[in-house]
This record gives sequence, C-alpha cells and structure tokens, in this order.
Amino acid sequence: MLLPWLKRNTRQLVAWSLILALGMPLALVVLYRFVAPPVTPLMLIRMAQGEGLQRRWVSVEAVSPQLMRAVVASEDATFCSHHGFDWQAIDHAIDRYEEGGRVLGASTISMQTAKNVFLWPGRNFLRKGLEAGLTVLIEAIWGKRRIMEVYLNVIEWGHGIYGAEAAANHYFHKPAASLSRREAAALAAVLPSPLRWSPVRPGARVEGRIRLIEARMGHAAVWPGKVCP
Repeated sequence: MLLPWLKRNTRQLVAWSLILALGMPLALVVLYRFVAPPVTPLMLIRMAQGEGLQRRWVSVEAVSPQLMRAVVASEDATFCSHHGFDWQAIDHAIDRYEEGGRVLGASTISMQTAKNVFLWPGRNFLRKGLEAGLTVLIEAIWGKRRIMEVYLNVIEWGHGIYGAEAAANHYFHKPAASLSRREAAALAAVLPSPLRWSPVRPGARVEGRIRLIEARMGHAAVWPGKVCP
C-alpha cells in the first residue's frame, strides 16, 4: 500500500522536501534576528562528549568595545565593509591551497557566525556551500550589529565555555563589559584554537598573537555603542 502511494505522490513529496529544506533555514534566520539562539550544534556535540555548558547571553552594548575591536583585528579586518565574504582573503586562500598549503584565514566573522549557529563542524563542500548561503541570509536580514552580537555570544572560548560573558567571567572574573585592552586581545588570540590555547597562560605563540592584535586594534572600525560606522 505504501509503495503505490509513494509513486503517486512523488512530486508532492519532492516539492514539500524542497520547501522545508529552503524554508526552515530562512525561518530560523528571521527568528534569530530577534531571539537568542537557545543552543548551537557545536554545543550539543560538546555536551554529548561530556563537556558542560557555561554561557550567558548579553547584548552587544554589554560587551567591551575593546573585545569587538580585538576580534575584528584578529578574525576579520574588513568586517564593517564586506557583505559577508572577504574575496581578497578567499583568493589568497585558494592560491595557498593550489600551492599545496592549507586553506586558512578566509572565513569572515559573518561566515563563522553562520557556521556556529546553524551548522556542524567540518570542512566538506556541502557544509561550506550551506555556510555561504546562510552567510548571505544573515548579512541581508541581521545586519552587522546583530551578527557581531550573536557571534560574541556563541563562539567557543574553551571547554564548555561559550560567549564573551562566560569567557570574561571564567578567565578574568569580571563581566565582558569590563575587559581591558590586554584581556580582550588575549581572548581574541586564542579563537583559532580555544581548546588548546589559554588567554591567561599564553605560550610564546599566543603571546605573539596578543601583541599583534593589540597593535592592530586601533585600526578596527568599532566604537562604543556602535559596531560599525
């Protein structure tokens, strides 16, 4: 009975599958424009691995501008001027890949936010394609302020530690609003490898990153009360 029904309704099933596949991400992007994402795929994966969950959502106004400057200086210098993708960085990453190197440094804050909120960890082409589509959506629907706010609240900063408020409390015993320039640079410095690097016990490599980020922070286009001009 089931097989004949499936044959008769194949077109309808395909149509509804496409509607769900395209409509659900769009609905979530619209919802998260106004509502804090309750959990991310990475959080669920880490909890399944036995890690805890330290997280407290705060508005972007409750985060030190120093930290915003630090993550822009570290992760995405053109955050305020691009529309989701840093094409120059992508071109350089492709060149490195073609020369036999690893693909590094092409992921913007917008792309990282799309990945962290909606997708699973990984580097396959399917996931990267979905990430690109979601990046276009959040740039169009959220805008820079909301992207930065969500990014700073969901990014992984250690084992079971997510978001600026949890990281500031865990490492420096203060709220994210009170982070100093050095503390903000230290937090940004460990983002490429938050499970291996520590902002309070930096090795030589992390210390070098901290100094570089501090030097670049003055050029980051972020001001108190305003993410981008």
